[in-house]
Amino acid sequence: LQLVESGGGLVQPGGSLRLSCAASGFTLSYYAIGWFRQAPGKEREGVSCITSKGGITNYADSVKGRFTISRDNAKNTVYLQMNSLKPEDTAVYYCAADSTYYGLGPGYDYWGQGTQVTVSS
Repeated sequence: LQLVESGGGLVQPGGSLRLSCAASGFTLSYYAIGWFRQAPGKEREGVSCITSKGGITNYADSVKGRFTISRDNAKNTVYLQMNSLKPEDTAVYYCAADSTYYGLGPGYDYWGQGTQVTVSS
């Protein structure tokens, strides 16, 4: 079971990025997915999550109205569209999957290796 994040990079404040979380070795449609981030010297925090069928989503207050989580189960991939990026969004972003847990806490069983997002002018 493997999760691979991609789409990170360097972007100017106000810019956008779309992160992808691709699954291999299992069918993602049976799993809730969470996106997390960890900035240097800070604890990992939950950013957004989506239920297995995509009917329910949740966001951290810090990203509401700017980030959108979605999933394409046919492609076994979950996305995090990030708009109006701010320097404080700079972090390593991780996706995580679990067949029973849902939420912005760390209760997921499977984690990716992360992708770096840097917001700077």
